[in-house]
Amino acid sequence: MSKKKVAFICVHNSCRSQIAEALGKYFAADVFESYSAGTEVKPQINQDAVRIMKDLYTIDMEKTQYSKLISDIPNPDIVISMGCNVSCHFIGRPFDDNWELEDPTGKSDEEFKIIIKKIEQNILDLMNRI
Repeated sequence: MSKKKVAFICVHNSCRSQIAEALGKYFAADVFESYSAGTEVKPQINQDAVRIMKDLYTIDMEKTQYSKLISDIPNPDIVISMGCNVSCHFIGRPFDDNWELEDPTGKSDEEFKIIIKKIEQNILDLMNRI
């Protein structure tokens, strides 16, 4: 049986969804395949996220990840919104879950670490539900 494909979606695919993809690959590669995408793209992954993920997990997101659109990833089995605050763009199907995470862009390292730890916990919880 093939592993389920999980897509983590946010608007720009530059911060929260990229962190979720990286942590999904790090913690859950044997349980599900992790992808991230956005409804728009940014020219690079959030540099604070890149730096802090290197510090916390020695993961270099820029080595294996880049900002991409939903149409650029395989058709997912499970689609998770990172939290779009006002409203999420329609992606062609309903979201299976909304993690309702604040965007830490422009905030302190501590704020980033809080969001990263929430994503880690959500990944671990998701592993147990699949």
